[in-house]
Amino acid sequence: MPAEQMQFRAEVSRLLDIVVHSLYSDKEVFLRELISNASDACDKLRYAGITQPELLGDDPDFEITVSIDKKGRTITVADNGIGMTRDELVENLGTIARSGTSAFLKQLEEAKKGDINQIGQFGVGFYAAFMVAQAVEVRSRKAGSDEAWCWESDGRGEFTVEEDSKKTRGTEIVIYLKQGEDEFLDAERLRAIVAKYSDHIAIPVILNGEDKPANRAGALWLRNKNDITTDQYREFYHHVAHAFDDAALTLHWRAEGVIEYTGLLFVPGTKPYDLFDPKRQHGVKLYVKRVFITDHADGLVPPWLRFLRGVIDSEDLPLNVSREMLQNNPMVAKIRQGVTKRVLGDLGKFAADDAAGYEKFWDNFGAVLKEGLYEDATYRDDIAKIARFKSTHGDGVTSLADYVSRMKPGQESIFYICGESAEKLARNPHIEGFKAKGVEVLLLTDQVDDFWPSVLETFDGKELKSATRAGDEFGKIAGDKDGDDKKDDAKPAPEGMADLVALVKLTLGDEVKDVRVSDRLTSSAVCLTADEGDLDLHLERFLKQHNQIRTASKRILELNPKHALIAQMADRAKQAGASDNLKDFAWLLLDQARLLDGDTLSDPVAFSERLGAIMARAV
Repeated sequence: MPAEQMQFRAEVSRLLDIVVHSLYSDKEVFLRELISNASDACDKLRYAGITQPELLGDDPDFEITVSIDKKGRTITVADNGIGMTRDELVENLGTIARSGTSAFLKQLEEAKKGDINQIGQFGVGFYAAFMVAQAVEVRSRKAGSDEAWCWESDGRGEFTVEEDSKKTRGTEIVIYLKQGEDEFLDAERLRAIVAKYSDHIAIPVILNGEDKPANRAGALWLRNKNDITTDQYREFYHHVAHAFDDAALTLHWRAEGVIEYTGLLFVPGTKPYDLFDPKRQHGVKLYVKRVFITDHADGLVPPWLRFLRGVIDSEDLPLNVSREMLQNNPMVAKIRQGVTKRVLGDLGKFAADDAAGYEKFWDNFGAVLKEGLYEDATYRDDIAKIARFKSTHGDGVTSLADYVSRMKPGQESIFYICGESAEKLARNPHIEGFKAKGVEVLLLTDQVDDFWPSVLETFDGKELKSATRAGDEFGKIAGDKDGDDKKDDAKPAPEGMADLVALVKLTLGDEVKDVRVSDRLTSSAVCLTADEGDLDLHLERFLKQHNQIRTASKRILELNPKHALIAQMADRAKQAGASDNLKDFAWLLLDQARLLDGDTLSDPVAFSERLGAIMARAV
């Protein structure tokens, strides 16, 4: 059968162009990526061989070989792992069929040399070979198959696939080196690369047919922590996470007792591009007695810790456990409990020991952890202790415990406000009075922030309350003001405020739930607030946009008696026959309050007509 010529998908061509022009700081990482992929292939066959021993045949021992042909100027990386079928070669090497591809490639294109750290996470570290190769040949035979196939490309837009004569299972990748890349034909140079990047690989890496492996070929996670260097941890993280950044936190421990297992987990240093992809799974590999079981064991790690990477190795699970059995396995549930407690505990220590580093971690993954506040009642209180938030207290982030320590006399609640950005929220009319009294308000900008406060409810005995809700607590809080400011607060409302409130209430009718004199506004004329028991304004708007509710609750319109416009309107309201002139003002005040909340006008035409009429009278 003649070779079949095919085109790379457009996104692969773009990716190859980026990689070939070296976004990596060191070209030598191509060998790390190929050895890492070969190790994964061996792990997968070892697991499959538990229930299908015929797949292993007479070759039960796994190894990776790296061979040099100086005359032909090639490097060959081969394994006796699971192998690939024709369709898998085309799918794995010719396309990128994952959501977020465009955004990922845009990130790559905008990055500077050496800044890329997610290409491996995208599952395409194989393409790093084209940094040093003028052509790459992949010959593979799937374990248990009678067919072998050869994939070949020069990385310039096309590849070919044809039948191959390979007799043994597994995959071999032949790299035809470019001119100028002769350093990689030196055995000692390759030995140094293997020692640097692949010493932790549990499969022996044999260089040029030597008897002794070029790596230690042992499970790094089973070594004593004191015997592992920082560099070895770093390279194992790169391998297990398919990452190029450095981990923000390394967790390595052994659990002993009723259930025994070892954990070596990493918190990435950067946020993956697809962190909020609904299809995204955690990256914790499950091993049983050093035998790989699966990349994504359901139930091993809660969804709100899906940023974790690493290995859990159990001594108690059966080797023949299926992926389906893992979902409801009580032993897995106990491991999950132990892992979750350990991670939360270590994150708490991280926060205490390195505030700046933890703030960076929270910026990357805080929104994911807060999903646990909403979804997971078991760990809700533990997550709340390590959560961090922007607030009106300063430029950094604060814990809830620190917030409580700064509460004012008479303050009974932890106040927060939700919106799109902290900068806009800091100028929101709803918190003017809080800021004037020095009462701290949490500025919540993640989508999940609309939901978790209602289920957490309290922290340290203090209720969490939206600053957009009406209530009498604000007036009881002793603020920071004194002197002239305090005297200004004590000034009585303009004489006509009661008349104005009655007039506005009568004019607006059912458009609002009530009209009240505000004690929270200092510079804005009006704002809309939610009544006690009603949904937070931002949450209700979100639910309405997503068709979760049909009609919005009526709101309370608050008028600021210290504002010049409101004071003048109150003075006019005392006069006989003034009501007709003030009706247009009442409607405009309501529309102004809606706009300040980021809401849309119910009747833009009427708004324009009223505004025009008032401007005409003013001129």
